[in-house]
Amino acid sequence: MILEVADPAAADRFHTTAFGPGGQVRPRASEAPTTGFRGFTLSLVVSRPAGVDALVGAAVDAGATTLKPAAGSLWGYGGVVRAPDGTVWQIASSSKKDTGPATRRIDEIVLLLGVEDVRASKRFYADRGLAVAKSFGGKYVEFAAGPGAVKPALYKRRGLAKVAGVSPDGTGSHRLVVAGDAGAFTEPDGFAWETAAPEPADRPTADGARSPAEGRSAT
Repeated sequence: MILEVADPAAADRFHTTAFGPGGQVRPRASEAPTTGFRGFTLSLVVSRPAGVDALVGAAVDAGATTLKPAAGSLWGYGGVVRAPDGTVWQIASSSKKDTGPATRRIDEIVLLLGVEDVRASKRFYADRGLAVAKSFGGKYVEFAAGPGAVKPALYKRRGLAKVAGVSPDGTGSHRLVVAGDAGAFTEPDGFAWETAAPEPADRPTADGARSPAEGRSAT
């Protein structure tokens, strides 16, 4: 997955400092005009609340702005920050209690695309070969992804903005390109996809270990 940013080197430093080394998210230079909410968030899923606190703290120390402080909720524990390049990151755990020491290990990365019509977008992506893993009517759809891949998901745009703690208003470029196996296209809400380039057989994960690169549906 590619984030289009004004300063790729600065964005890369932020990602490495805040979330650890990893090849799932890559910055690329762009000056495309954009204002307000860009219509997507990146969600980092961790195993326990202490991991949420560790990653939120590291992100803020690296220059991120807090949009929602980490706190408990009905579904678990999480917080939201905005990176210096403008990307909104949700950091969450389904657990409400700590059962071990804090780590910065990331179990899963989910790309949440804010769309106007979840059902129509689901059909669009399914027609291009993406397999639906979870679907909750017109509210949320999650697609299958291989080990270590960024998992694409669909959410109503206004609802996603509310979850992120920002206004849903925004204009211009999404500043996002999804690289995957489905080919090159631009979908109804303006998100651009391109064919993923071949990658090495393994790559660093968020905690520095190596994980398989094959089997992904989006990066």
